[in-house]
Amino acid sequence: MKVAFFGVGHMGGPMAANLIKAGHQVTVFDLVPELLNGAVKEGAQAASSAAQAVQGAEVVVSMLPSAGAVRGLYLGDDGVLQQIDESALIIDCSTIDADTARDVESIAKEQGRVMIDAPVSGGVGGAKAGTLTFICGGPQAAVDRARPVLECMGAQVFRAGDNGAGQLAKICNNMLLAIHMIGTAEALQMGVDHGLDPAVLSDIMKASSGDNWSLDKYNPWPGVMENVPSSKNYEGGFAVKLMNKDLGLALQAGLSSQSATPMGNLAKSLYAAHGNHGYSDKDFSSIQAFFQHKND
Repeated sequence: MKVAFFGVGHMGGPMAANLIKAGHQVTVFDLVPELLNGAVKEGAQAASSAAQAVQGAEVVVSMLPSAGAVRGLYLGDDGVLQQIDESALIIDCSTIDADTARDVESIAKEQGRVMIDAPVSGGVGGAKAGTLTFICGGPQAAVDRARPVLECMGAQVFRAGDNGAGQLAKICNNMLLAIHMIGTAEALQMGVDHGLDPAVLSDIMKASSGDNWSLDKYNPWPGVMENVPSSKNYEGGFAVKLMNKDLGLALQAGLSSQSATPMGNLAKSLYAAHGNHGYSDKDFSSIQAFFQHKND
């Protein structure tokens, strides 16, 4: 199919590349020229504008950093919503607040377009490997229609509910991710402070009741696990500033439903402080450094 893809950064770039590998014709647009050039090297066609990218597209995929960027792309002064063919399917994979997702999708529906929210879980590694989990919000028929496209980029496709539900499920997941990453980091630090080997302690906890995704797939202690950000000076991966954004969305959602989220609130405070100490662009597993002794 002809796919228009917006946002080809750390996540979007590998996702677009996997669509190309699956045989789709992918036209990309991004405001950063270097990212466009990288996508072209993977076989994509670069558009000179957002409007040009959607011409003739059967599927439109967006992977953008904020709600403002999503609104701007589809509804702004140069918004492309009306230029997208009415028969096309629009899939927004950005992680944004549910209200914005519902607003944009409602306007799309009023204009005769079909749009779903489909934020992802799995990180950069999952994007490259094509093993992402897509968490969709929208009508069942629209999610079913999106499934063949999403399965080119991921291993799991879930429908959380109607429009906006995908965003709510995603921020619940990321709030939990932040909490267990912080817990993993502080447990490892305490063990090391008492002379334990972080690799041995990790193996013990993985075989015990403390096991979690951060230990299994994304160990935050440098050198314990290969090919994860902690062993690459916390470069790449999911930036602290993005985790802060998602935790902010989670707190907004908690306030709107009067949900008690004390651990989520604490996680937001810790990641905000961590980002303010020079780690904003580092991977979120760098929270390990937050617990290190100041004289280390």
